[in-house]
Amino acid sequence: MIVSSAEIARLRAQLLEYPDALIALETISDCEGDLEDAAMSLAIRAGQEPQLDNSDWLPALAKKCRAVLCQDSLRVDLINGNWATALHLLQTSKVCPNVLAVPVLLYIDNLGIDRFCEPLDPP
Repeated sequence: MIVSSAEIARLRAQLLEYPDALIALETISDCEGDLEDAAMSLAIRAGQEPQLDNSDWLPALAKKCRAVLCQDSLRVDLINGNWATALHLLQTSKVCPNVLAVPVLLYIDNLGIDRFCEPLDPP
């Protein structure tokens, strides 16, 4: 997944209060928008050990965040691109390293929040 420079700029403006988010966005920019490459670099810096041949580690990390991010009150914000509350909840819940919260949110945004949360929805 490639994140556009316009999207990076939009998120920088929205997430100014979150230094780890700005680090993540700078890394994504340095990786020419390649989310998976940037996330892998950030994970290594955060002490994680993503396997270079495993392209499923970012989706697996996102799944760990599902219970936090799929709250009804948060879905509307995520759908509307308002990520500050979600970022704050991820950072306080400690389900993933703070510096990886933005890559997780970008992955989920690309997938679609409703599709991502579908396994937790009532039948």
